Amino acid sequence: MACDLGRFDRRDAGVPAVVPGGPLAPGLEWGMRFDHSRALYERACRTCPGGIHSNVRAHWAPQPMYYDHGRGAHVWDADGNEFIDYVLARGPLLLGHSPAGVLEAVRKQLDRGLMYAGQHVLEIEAAEKFCSMVPCAEMVRFSNSGSEAVQGAMRLARGVTGRRKVLRFEGHYHGWFDNEMWSTAPALDAAGPRESPRATPASKGQVASDAENLVVRPWNDLRLVEAAFDRHRGEIAAILTEPIMCNCGGIMPEPGFLEGLRELCTRDGALLIFDEVITGFRVSLGGAQQHFGVIPDVATFAKGMAGGFPVSAVAGKREYLGAFGDLSISHAGTYNGNAPCMAATLAALTMLGADKGALLQHAHDMGHELMRGIEQLARKAGKDVHVRGVPTAFFVSFNDRERIIDYRTSLGRDREAYARFWLALQERGVRTLPEGLWFVSTAHTQEDVDRTLRAVAEAVEEA
Repeated sequence: MACDLGRFDRRDAGVPAVVPGGPLAPGLEWGMRFDHSRALYERACRTCPGGIHSNVRAHWAPQPMYYDHGRGAHVWDADGNEFIDYVLARGPLLLGHSPAGVLEAVRKQLDRGLMYAGQHVLEIEAAEKFCSMVPCAEMVRFSNSGSEAVQGAMRLARGVTGRRKVLRFEGHYHGWFDNEMWSTAPALDAAGPRESPRATPASKGQVASDAENLVVRPWNDLRLVEAAFDRHRGEIAAILTEPIMCNCGGIMPEPGFLEGLRELCTRDGALLIFDEVITGFRVSLGGAQQHFGVIPDVATFAKGMAGGFPVSAVAGKREYLGAFGDLSISHAGTYNGNAPCMAATLAALTMLGADKGALLQHAHDMGHELMRGIEQLARKAGKDVHVRGVPTAFFVSFNDRERIIDYRTSLGRDREAYARFWLALQERGVRTLPEGLWFVSTAHTQEDVDRTLRAVAEAVEEA
């Protein structure tokens, strides 16, 4: 995004175009002041493209925001405004901001070293803890971001099967690399028919050849996946899927869908890959695979596993992950398994697993109360609001016209109504993601939930 300073006046009569839903009704006034954030944005635009370092951070109002510090379930922006935070860095802060146990473990390691271009005991301890929690994880390789982990999983699947094609689904996000970022939110005229969508790039600069070995299908339609396997018999290396469609509407799998994918892969000799970058350690201690009882061959993890530190993982069955170990399939990275991040991983997973997952259960309890409260308050206000997903990662939308089962049916929601709701919440000190996804942490308290629902009761009237 180019910096367009003129359109970010907080006294403008509408919302900047970067906000989903576009302009609001004339006469909107900002109650909170964001002058320091605005000044930082203008300063950043001189040296940072768009004033930001990740394009998704552009979608805010009255401009891309700047923050000063966070503690527990709260965050303070550069102007001193305090928010109950349901963004949580877009998921990694499952334990809340600056969890003490994680920071203590990292501080101890900082005096001992950062990286060695070699191994250290924390890698082993973190791997042992990880494998003890995740059902599919007989072995694990650590890296730094979800995009890297998915890249590694796809290479692994192609390498061990000798096949090229990967079947993936419309509306799923698996990272921003050239061969991953396809059909994430395609225009329907470009995507073509639902029965056999065309792989659609999400950015300029992607080349068509990267899509030659992708097979795209709508989610939650096992019949069409089976037809794709029939058409490409013996060519599909893997099915790559989010087990819950977190990035596009909080859509849950239809009964039998994940089980059907598992059966198809087993029958055809393809690998089943779960992208658990969001769901891992958040849906349950063993991820969505434990929650649904469907065990993939390989899974990727990132957000939620290291208390906010940059760690990701490719995990899976020994017969497949072993190909990294015999060096027949390349997996590398200077920062992989660095000591402070491994200290954070071990500490975070230990905290989550303590007392039979009591911390995670608390987050689920808080999230469940929020989901139920938002629906009840919306119904009381006469608004058609829908809440989908799981208590620690749920999606709120307005005026859905039909049952939401995939990307195309999710397009019926009223984005302008949610944009108004989102802005009204921000004005009342509740920070959520503009697209409708809410994250809940182990640090959220009953007081946070009560305050949030009081804000929702007022904000839903403005939607």
